[in-house]
Amino acid sequence: MIIDFHVHTAYYQSMTDSYDGYIRSKWSDRMEWMIETYSSPEGFLGLMDEGGIDYAVILAELAPITTGIANNEYVAEFCSQSPRLIPFASVNPMTTPQPAREFARLVTEYGFRGLKLYPTYQLYYPNDAMIYPLYAKAEELGVPVSMHLGSSIFTGSRIKYGDPIFIDDVAVDFPDLTLVQCHSGRPFWYDHAAGMARLHRNVYMEVSGLPPSRLPSYFPDMDRLADKIIYGSDWPGVPTITENIQVIKGLTLKEETKRKILGENAARILGIDD
Repeated sequence: MIIDFHVHTAYYQSMTDSYDGYIRSKWSDRMEWMIETYSSPEGFLGLMDEGGIDYAVILAELAPITTGIANNEYVAEFCSQSPRLIPFASVNPMTTPQPAREFARLVTEYGFRGLKLYPTYQLYYPNDAMIYPLYAKAEELGVPVSMHLGSSIFTGSRIKYGDPIFIDDVAVDFPDLTLVQCHSGRPFWYDHAAGMARLHRNVYMEVSGLPPSRLPSYFPDMDRLADKIIYGSDWPGVPTITENIQVIKGLTLKEETKRKILGENAARILGIDD
């Protein structure tokens, strides 16, 4: 089984100039084609089939200052067309009154399976008390929280909020909440991300946006951390999702480690048993 734990939508209701420029740098003159082709669930499922991907986590995004808006309603509708598409909601605690109540509504009304937080885009520390009601609600609902941790290149973002060390408090205070470190602290804090995963049973590393061939140099003890690493592509920022999967399959790691990274760990978090 292969699960891509980190997929953005092709279509955003709004994009900042910074995010639009970044995506265009990846797709060049195929940008409009990419959006038109993969804005439908059918189109994206075809891309998944080409890459041998069984399930994909589709991320909403509410970051109007730094990247743009892919709203929850669009992601919910997109994912409703296939059980292979797993929706993660976005709640911006800086702009949303009573964010925990809003997240509960999204889970109840639309069936979201997780929450994606963007500290460096939405400008807060992950251990800010303001965020704790969201963590408490996710823990109560039994759904994972995926969080951007590491650098951000988009205009207006603040890298200081992305140090994985800040989730130490969260992991301690919410021991039954699954926490997923997107990007695993790139490029400054790989050791912090790995340390959090080793120290806390409820903390995982997700390697989206990292060159797969460099993973063993970033994390020399990947076989020891096999139960805590999750694959994600960061599509459409990384258009070649098939190639990335093949690179991981070719790494000098135990076969069991590669199976866990590419799907088994994510399946356990998401409650997928087929």
